[in-house]
Amino acid sequence: MDMIPVETLSGLKPGRRKAILARSSEDLKNLMDKTRRILEALRADPERELAREYSGLRENPTVRDFRVTEGEISRAKASLDPALLAALAKARENIERFHLTQLGPPMRITEIAEGLLAGRVTRPLARVGVYIPGGRAAYPSSALMNVVPAKVAGVGTIVATTPPGPGLLAREVILAALDLAGATEIYKLGGAWAVGCLAYGLAGLPRVDKIVGPGSAWVTAAKMAVFGEVDIDQPAGPSEGFIIADGTANPEFLAWDFMSQLEHDPQASAVLVATDRALAESVAALVGDAIPTLARSGIVREALSNAAILFAPSLAEAFDFANEYAPEHLELAIDDPMSHLGSVRNAGSIFLGHHSPIPAGDYATGPNHVLPTGGSARAFSGLSVDSFQKKMTFQKLTPAALAGLAPTVTALAEAEGLPAHAKTIEVRLGPKG
Repeated sequence: MDMIPVETLSGLKPGRRKAILARSSEDLKNLMDKTRRILEALRADPERELAREYSGLRENPTVRDFRVTEGEISRAKASLDPALLAALAKARENIERFHLTQLGPPMRITEIAEGLLAGRVTRPLARVGVYIPGGRAAYPSSALMNVVPAKVAGVGTIVATTPPGPGLLAREVILAALDLAGATEIYKLGGAWAVGCLAYGLAGLPRVDKIVGPGSAWVTAAKMAVFGEVDIDQPAGPSEGFIIADGTANPEFLAWDFMSQLEHDPQASAVLVATDRALAESVAALVGDAIPTLARSGIVREALSNAAILFAPSLAEAFDFANEYAPEHLELAIDDPMSHLGSVRNAGSIFLGHHSPIPAGDYATGPNHVLPTGGSARAFSGLSVDSFQKKMTFQKLTPAALAGLAPTVTALAEAEGLPAHAKTIEVRLGPKG
């Protein structure tokens, strides 16, 4: 049995509290330095760098070998269980249905003053790169979550990359999901090499305007390194779940919810804050008993260093800590969770009630599972249709409206020492007097 201590939230020592809030940590500076060297080599000679990196998967690979063919996609789909293909199709349907609700009018116009119209037009990005992890495990759900909202937004070209395995072959289930979601092109590239090719337009890949999708710390470092050359969605870290539970919660439900987050990755994290100490103790015992039986028990044990089971005497204290933690996933296993939604300030996605486990949202409820991690939910939102659109503003003035605005513009232009700005108004209105 693995022993999981139950700690009292208010009694945490500052160092322990800081460690829980910090989750896992990577030496990002070290990774950034190494990633930049990879990107520099890739930019200087992409064919040579790709051949060097992937020669262990196929002898002397050329850039042509990295693009997925129609034949590969057909074979991948034929190899899968029809029940799995049906599940992918159902998940895609729900994801599309939810993201369609995010579409707004393509243009908004407001009359600021008589004769002065201002507005905003929305346009989809032309080219987007989508990174789908495929090294440690296959994540076809990420293919759906990244590509479907881009399609709904109207993106013209969606270029997907996913790491290859032996023989320079990609995982069949990922290829099938990408094709089902509507990816325009698919390439077998991973890590910084994929990000660099997307950002710079190398190895036959079209240069994209934005790169989205989760990945390892190396992928995050590469996305941060090319930010500015292209846009990115957000820095992405390991999966994390935060559960608030009261005495109405089922301890068995909570134990499996807790472990479901930790089985992702050794760097994943999970926190349970219960307002009932007996409930917390019961969950800790269930988790300890179950870990040896798990297929990914080694990963879960490593991830326990980033986990905590806590007791807090009130929901107010639990919500305060959750907002400080700013989790990727927040599960409210409490009575009447909707009435407490207003207490949540910082979270990527919220799961309400005893029958709304985080894994349901990972796959098929509809809202996106590409979410801010590592506390970035204080400022970032999850992936959405908005992530694949840009907004352009416009304004139109009549001569009378310009005349009415002239004193304001002139005064500010003169205050900033920009006389030509004021002159543009004057030449249109003519001399005073």
